[in-house]
Amino acid sequence: MSTNVKWLRDIIASEQVGELAAFREIKVARVPSSSLCLLCKGGRMLCGKLRCPIVAKAQSLAKSSLQITSPRIQGSTPPGVFVGRIGYPKVYIGPMVPPYRGDTEILDTPELWLGKSIQDIIDYRFALIRGKARASVYDAQSGGKLIDVLQELAMGKRPVDAEALLTRVPNRVITLSGETQPFGPSAPLKSFKTSNVSVDRRVERAFYDRDLKAGDAVVGLYEDDVLVTRIQRAFSLGMFGFQKRRKLVPTRWSITAVDSILSLELIDQMKQHDTIDEYRVYSFEHLDNRFVAILMPERWSFEWIEAWFPGTTWNPDERTTAPAMMGDFEPYRGRTTYPDVGGCYYACKLAVAEKLNQERRQASALVLREIHPGYILPVGVWNVRESIRQMIQLEPQKFDNFQAALRHAQTKLTIPLRKWIKTSELLKRALFQKKITEFAA
Repeated sequence: MSTNVKWLRDIIASEQVGELAAFREIKVARVPSSSLCLLCKGGRMLCGKLRCPIVAKAQSLAKSSLQITSPRIQGSTPPGVFVGRIGYPKVYIGPMVPPYRGDTEILDTPELWLGKSIQDIIDYRFALIRGKARASVYDAQSGGKLIDVLQELAMGKRPVDAEALLTRVPNRVITLSGETQPFGPSAPLKSFKTSNVSVDRRVERAFYDRDLKAGDAVVGLYEDDVLVTRIQRAFSLGMFGFQKRRKLVPTRWSITAVDSILSLELIDQMKQHDTIDEYRVYSFEHLDNRFVAILMPERWSFEWIEAWFPGTTWNPDERTTAPAMMGDFEPYRGRTTYPDVGGCYYACKLAVAEKLNQERRQASALVLREIHPGYILPVGVWNVRESIRQMIQLEPQKFDNFQAALRHAQTKLTIPLRKWIKTSELLKRALFQKKITEFAA
């Protein structure tokens, strides 16, 4: 259920005057009366964030709503498709189409988002209207009218003119939560058609090879320079693997699956190379996230640690003063359990493994992330993958011992070193565990 909320219209209208009609169409999903958002009403910043995520979403939704006047959506899809996860193995699938034509590739290509503001990214998300229909994940094996069209669309290498006929004008609903990623309006899909799709032959070959393992298809396409986002899109629609084993994969799961498959392959290759010769420190900032990586001249091991400051998604209580820290580690032989920090672990590992393989080297990698209140809502694990990719291509600071590297890394962070040590397996090992070479000396 949803309802109009007058205070939301009043706040937005004061910031973005001129399109009041669009704001009046926005509804807010019902939430408990104790919700901090209802108490705050976007003006008191009780959550501790530097900007209200609800207002940011509503502004984007209002802009896109001006172009949504009919259940018939005509525009150029990036191309964009989605596979939901609610109700698995019966899930919602469908296309994502903006209500305008042109070069819309950026709307669903995270590789192009680095350097964009959070408001830009929210705008991209809300510009895409989702038409949804129920399907079994096993329908990927036999196909069907909608699945066939979506799979062809997922092979596209440029935007495609499309028309989605929905059963109604999509609702403009916002959830009073700063913890949910932004997604555009949606409605049940009645029919969908596209103009001619310019197919990427590399993806097409993998799709029609019914004897090629899904993992091998993913690796082959990556080595053939297909964007990770495009591989993930096709993977989610069950386009790879033996015909009788193909399944639809919820979009969120497919992103992590592809990152994991690729990082494992790259790490296996990397282990054939010598280690780097020095300690390196990299640093980078994006969307009020601070990233620091320390690469050590040792055999491969990896650790990813996140520190969420008060007022951010995973540490919403603004009354606290301590960041919420969490991390996961893997030794040389890898790990067998899913990391507590989720998909960001694999996104970061892929970016680090890419860099080391480019150099034909291996190293032990510790990557730290501070998330500050300017990161007003989660935008997806792409932010980690693309930020680490960018950071690790920069020229690092180099040192001949670990203590000097650690001192420099600390100047790029705001959390005291002792707190990182308390959370980090790699730091404990590097600082307190004697190596066998010390005894041999």
